[in-house]
Amino acid sequence: MGEIKSAREIAMEKVEQLGKATDEERLKWKYIPEGERLAARYLKQDCNLAVELSRCEEKERRYVIEGATSILIRNINLPKSDLAKRNNKRAMDGLKVLKSDKVSVENAYSEIRRIFNHYTEQGEQQRKQAYESLKAEFEARIREAVQQQLGLPIGVKVDVERQPQFQEEWQKIQTQLDSQYLKLLDEYKQKLSTIR
Repeated sequence: MGEIKSAREIAMEKVEQLGKATDEERLKWKYIPEGERLAARYLKQDCNLAVELSRCEEKERRYVIEGATSILIRNINLPKSDLAKRNNKRAMDGLKVLKSDKVSVENAYSEIRRIFNHYTEQGEQQRKQAYESLKAEFEARIREAVQQQLGLPIGVKVDVERQPQFQEEWQKIQTQLDSQYLKLLDEYKQKLSTIR
């Protein structure tokens, strides 16, 4: 019969089979999270990325930049509010500091700005039209339902905007409208992450 091993023994054997971590892996494990923290601090407070990066040794800097880049890119979102616009600008300014290929970064930014402009101009108009259309549709449905139940046309104005079903349907429509923009934005964010 075979020997019965504890879960700990089995886990230890698996760890031994993996082998020792390389120096490169250790640097990555340590400095990518450090870069993520630096980016978070940059976004929340007013620290200088260039100064903070100059404090890193050359072998660490690459991983700090990698971690910071991922956080800054993740913080570029559709400009739904003034706060979102400020966060986008801050994240994009930070990425300019981190990336050495400034021309490629600026090309990606011009595409992202085009998406943002379209979202705030034509997108806003689309959202207003969709909202009014949905509101009219819901009002008609409620009138029809009440008329069928009572057998009389109603003269009372119904506030459909407060109805949970209306709010739920509006959320779905907003998500659908935003998804077109998010798809394009994600493509450019992916492009930004590959730029050195």
